[in-house]
Amino acid sequence: MQVADMASVLCENCSRLLKGFAVNLRTVCRVFRERVRDVFRELSHCTCFRIAPERTYLRTTQELHTLHHLYDDGANLLNQKSLQALSTLAASENIDLQMSAAVYYLHLSHHLTSPLPNTFVEPIMPLLLSTDPDVQKTISLSLVNLLIQNNVCKELVIEMGMLVPILELFQSGDATAQCHSCACVAMLASAESNRDAMLVDGIIPLLALAKSYDPQVQQNAAWALLYLTQSDWSTRILCEAGAIPVLVLLLQSSDSEVQFCSCSALCNIAAIQEHHPKMLSIGSHYLLKSLLILMSSSVQKNSAQACRCLQTLSNNVLMQEQLMELDCVLPLKALLKASAAVWTEPAITLLSALSAHPPNNDILISEGLVDEIGELLHHHRPSSVIIAHSCKIITNLCSSCMGQQAVMEGLCLSGLLRALLSSTLADETLLHVTSCLYHMMTLDPVKSQLLPTVTSEHVSRLVKLSGQIRNAQLSYNCAAIISTLEMSEEMVELLRPHYMSMSEYLLAFLQKKDVKFQQLVIITILNLKKDGDFSSLLANSELEVQLWKVHAQTEETRRLLQMIQPFSPSPVIP
Repeated sequence: MQVADMASVLCENCSRLLKGFAVNLRTVCRVFRERVRDVFRELSHCTCFRIAPERTYLRTTQELHTLHHLYDDGANLLNQKSLQALSTLAASENIDLQMSAAVYYLHLSHHLTSPLPNTFVEPIMPLLLSTDPDVQKTISLSLVNLLIQNNVCKELVIEMGMLVPILELFQSGDATAQCHSCACVAMLASAESNRDAMLVDGIIPLLALAKSYDPQVQQNAAWALLYLTQSDWSTRILCEAGAIPVLVLLLQSSDSEVQFCSCSALCNIAAIQEHHPKMLSIGSHYLLKSLLILMSSSVQKNSAQACRCLQTLSNNVLMQEQLMELDCVLPLKALLKASAAVWTEPAITLLSALSAHPPNNDILISEGLVDEIGELLHHHRPSSVIIAHSCKIITNLCSSCMGQQAVMEGLCLSGLLRALLSSTLADETLLHVTSCLYHMMTLDPVKSQLLPTVTSEHVSRLVKLSGQIRNAQLSYNCAAIISTLEMSEEMVELLRPHYMSMSEYLLAFLQKKDVKFQQLVIITILNLKKDGDFSSLLANSELEVQLWKVHAQTEETRRLLQMIQPFSPSPVIP
């Protein structure tokens, strides 16, 4: 029964009240309807109501049927009906339909476990060219995910012309769109064949985005620049476009990932010698100061990367001088104390390069570097890189009396002997250890300090390595150390058990055509003959027979040389 009918059977007062209620109710309903319509009109423009296809407002029954094909088979994301639907929706002028296609690609990017067929890549292009920024942001994010998972061929994306709309997103002014476009460029640039295309139109806007105040945009721009420095040609173009000052500026970023990417990019640039003047020309040693500050970062991968960058630059003598002026030794020593070898190795590599420049050595010694090296060699299990560069540093620093004194007073010598006994070191690392030890044995003050610490284990190890045949230089180094051992009573006792083994490797050395091995044998035998037991062993042995053969050959060579009259050395021809 309507309100008006009810009013006819009621008293005048009740009828009046009900009629007034009816008027108010119609007014309230009209206002409520208008407010609901306004709310849903605003909501329809928000991306929240565009993310799921089921929330998209469709205008025709045919369009609804097209979208239905995308979801009518949840187990098969890539069928012909889905392709036709995506192509139709992507080409539509209806923004809601375009968003539906973009969201479906986003769904694909999260669930696809195999490469996306080329035919499914084609509808991405019209979505990138959409006039709606939300569609562009959604499809560019989908493309980033697909590229990261290697579900889309990077070269195909370039061939289809997608780079142009991706680069246009740089200029959108929207931080999210810029972030997605930078990430796309970074992934596309990771394919070397695409880098040329990146450089044509992308460098200048990319450098501009690297200066963005939005951390995520800055991070993705730095990431893209890092990928572009992985080829010599693109690196050269980047530098010509002014990338170096921008990358140096990014070292000061508050974002650790931006710091890492920019530092890694600078490290790649520094690998090409021709860029050094430009890198070092930034006023007041700005690059070196920034790298030294970053080297003290609490984020260890950044401090290690800064150290690698400095080490790459360290071939430049001018840079070394500037580094020493900036008191670089202290932060480098701090890195030597790091618990993980991955952080220590870049520091000791740079210190090794600095020690190879003699003017730096007095400062390095006075800063206590020798003590730090000794500690490192006594570390539980120092890496091969640490041991190799420790040996180089010790050798370099011992070129002065002050360095020799520091080595004798510290733990370096015992550390070297400790490394010699390690059964886990590769031949390449043992070469550094034995070369350093042999050098120490040629320095009389150091030798006098080293000899009393040599034990039977050390002698056994040296003899064993001298007799191995896989690495001739390692054999030579070890035999050379043995040849320098003074035949004191204690040393003779250590050597006697090995006379037979030593005779075997000495015989093998004599049979080599390399004169340096033959000369080492003669020096060793001359030293060992100070012990009567060895002299007895040598008498009438195969070693002695071979020794006389070498003697006869040498005499014959000398006689033939004397026949050349007049005999004068020829000038050395460069």
